[in-house]
Amino acid sequence: MATDMPTDTPHAPRRRHRRLLARALVPFLAALALLLTPWPGPGGATADAASVCQGRPTKTYRFATGELRLYRTRHYACAVTVAKRPGAARPMTVSLQPRGGRPAVKAGRFGRQAGPVTVHALNRCVRAYGSVAGQGKSTGWVLC
Repeated sequence: MATDMPTDTPHAPRRRHRRLLARALVPFLAALALLLTPWPGPGGATADAASVCQGRPTKTYRFATGELRLYRTRHYACAVTVAKRPGAARPMTVSLQPRGGRPAVKAGRFGRQAGPVTVHALNRCVRAYGSVAGQGKSTGWVLC
């Protein structure tokens, strides 16, 4: 049972036009997105490129071999110790203690960073400590 129906419908030219437009437009938009995306410089990724803690950065305490970074959301505080020169594994520590609570500590041998450690700190001050290769920084009660 063969029927003599035409294979092209009245909408076929429009569909072909849309497909051709999509084939040309999608690669163009992808290339445009790549051009507009910020890339790190020739030295590679920066230490500030991505944060491992949620919340907004509130304080950074620098010391000779690295820095202690504190972040805060409405309910939580988070801390990370980052080495000034990432590389070989060395002893690193990060500690974060809410007032009236026990400290959250992460210590060991790391190449780039120790942490993150997060504590519940709604309406509480926190105390933080971070060290890299024996040199470090301790804060008093902050983020009150």
